[in-house]
Amino acid sequence: MSYIEINKRKIGPDFIPLIIAEIGINHGGSLDRAIKIADAAIDAGAEVIKHQTHVIEDEMSNEAKQIIPGNANESIFDIISKCALSEKDEYKLMSYIMQKGKIFISTPFSKLAVDRLEKFNVPAYKIGSGECNNYPLVEYIASKKKPIILSTGMNNYLSIDIAVEIFEKYNLKYALLHCTNIYPTPFNLVRLKCLPEMQNRYPNAIIGLSDHTISNYVSYGAIALGASIIERHFTDSKQNIGPDIICSMDPQDLKEMISVANIIHQAIGGEKEPLAQEISTINFAFASVVAIKDIKKGEFFSESNIWVMRPGNGDFKAADFKFLIGKIAKLNIAKSEQIKKIYVQD
Repeated sequence: MSYIEINKRKIGPDFIPLIIAEIGINHGGSLDRAIKIADAAIDAGAEVIKHQTHVIEDEMSNEAKQIIPGNANESIFDIISKCALSEKDEYKLMSYIMQKGKIFISTPFSKLAVDRLEKFNVPAYKIGSGECNNYPLVEYIASKKKPIILSTGMNNYLSIDIAVEIFEKYNLKYALLHCTNIYPTPFNLVRLKCLPEMQNRYPNAIIGLSDHTISNYVSYGAIALGASIIERHFTDSKQNIGPDIICSMDPQDLKEMISVANIIHQAIGGEKEPLAQEISTINFAFASVVAIKDIKKGEFFSESNIWVMRPGNGDFKAADFKFLIGKIAKLNIAKSEQIKKIYVQD
């Protein structure tokens, strides 16, 4: 797979990496806040703004009221209940983003959430790491036959394999994001080496990173290793309150990410060979074979009378030095003169 396409935006190794601004639950359940954050992301250059679609009664059982995430002091049930947008408000958020000419996608956490997004006619789906091994939900999403971006944190290759088999059964275009689900993620637990590993294991996938560290640096490393998608949480201000704010980028971070992603993408391409643009440097930086003393006609070339010196524009380059040893001078050659082909006896 050379690329996936979401609303005419092609995503893959041949294209500038896509930076996804993940609003997530940073709006705290307020549509006005969500629109303000979306505006900040759009003003900073975001192409895709991602939301989270939560339908609480279809997503979590009562037991979720007892589960407290490591980056919070209240239950996941209470956190999501406070932060979930209603269907009406989420539609308004999507419509606003689309009116601005940007792409809206979301992560559904339940079957009813998928149904809502289908009514919205979203162009693609994002599946979170927690749902990577939720194969009934993965298959339900896959059955909608739209491009999928799957985060793979907390999973190993054997569990990812099953999700990939589902995507390929439906003949979908898909991306896999490496991820570490610690908020924030310490640098030493990111494991960027998984990116080339994943690309080798899943040749049909577009590879990327969902980054939960506290800066852009890890994302830059991921892009250099071939990531075509970078997803980071986004907030309009790091002074805001919320469980994901600590690992969120702000408008300045996003602007920098987009700029640097473009630069790294430009720097990645090409093969290891001399460039035409390097010729002017090659001419003075390389070496040619020269006489290091006066050489008389009929004299043999040896290490005592020839050596290699700049510039590299002579008939015999440094790599030809050994070839000339033992050859006979056809003419007299002055010290410091480059050895020319006409000086060498056949």
